[in-house]
Amino acid sequence: MDHVRRWGEKRYHSLDSDLRSKYGEKIYKITLNGGMTCPNRDGTVGRGGCIFCSANGSGDFAGPAGLSVREQLEKGKKELLAKRPVRSYIAYFQAFTNTYAPVEYLEKIFTEAVSDPDVKILSIATRPDCLGRDVLALLERLNRIKPVWVELGLQTIHEETSRYIRRGYSLDVFDTAVNELRRIGIQTIVHVILFLPGETEDQMLKTIDYLNRSGIQGIKLQLLHVLRGTGLASDYENHPFHIPDMEEYIRLLGKCIARLDPDIVIHRLTGDGPKDLLIAPLWTGAKRTVLNRLNQYLKENDIWQGKEFYG
Repeated sequence: MDHVRRWGEKRYHSLDSDLRSKYGEKIYKITLNGGMTCPNRDGTVGRGGCIFCSANGSGDFAGPAGLSVREQLEKGKKELLAKRPVRSYIAYFQAFTNTYAPVEYLEKIFTEAVSDPDVKILSIATRPDCLGRDVLALLERLNRIKPVWVELGLQTIHEETSRYIRRGYSLDVFDTAVNELRRIGIQTIVHVILFLPGETEDQMLKTIDYLNRSGIQGIKLQLLHVLRGTGLASDYENHPFHIPDMEEYIRLLGKCIARLDPDIVIHRLTGDGPKDLLIAPLWTGAKRTVLNRLNQYLKENDIWQGKEFYG
């Protein structure tokens, strides 16, 4: 079958298989902190950030902001090389909103990253409402040097849920950003959170269907994490909402994978909540167990990416 030839033993278009096919080797991610904040925290759009976002702006595993980008890269390389031989890296600006700064500053830190000869790809996590013309022009220039990815935190297409999670922008803002990134040839990866409070299975699958038509190149699927110190944690304590067990989550992942355009690369299927902050679901801490069970489930049920995409 075509999917087996393309993806090896996996039944989905994983980031690892995609990078191996393009670069001939495994490429490791180094998470970086550009020292920025977020318009959803400083009052420009809102305060407190998205309801699920930790105090570190979802950059709990990123490098220390007190170090330069070069120093963060060197630190990340040393940590990875202590475990295994590594030659190539993705420089991933993860914490907060990584285009929310003067373009001169962005050019300095992004150029510092792409200038490292071991860095093959520059990946930038940001918001779709933080991609002005000057930022897009910078990304277009950088993309001529090395591939640039932009990661957008959509989470859901449903407006009622987006208001609840305090996302701070409407769906048309996301659509415009994706169209602009596609125009300048930037690969776009979209974050989706599954099992947001109140969302039905049908709503979650409609988000997948929408993204199939949006022209994105990658997706990160993640189960909702309840982290200490967030607005979501307060809601969960006062009005507990449904948190799926591992089998329920894997069943939904199977449906998402089957409906997803096979050309879209899956960058994530579960998440790493910091153990000292994670309230629920605790079973997500065993990431390898979750992925092994998912692969088993896909085989048992003859599911592969795109099986239902073509109708």
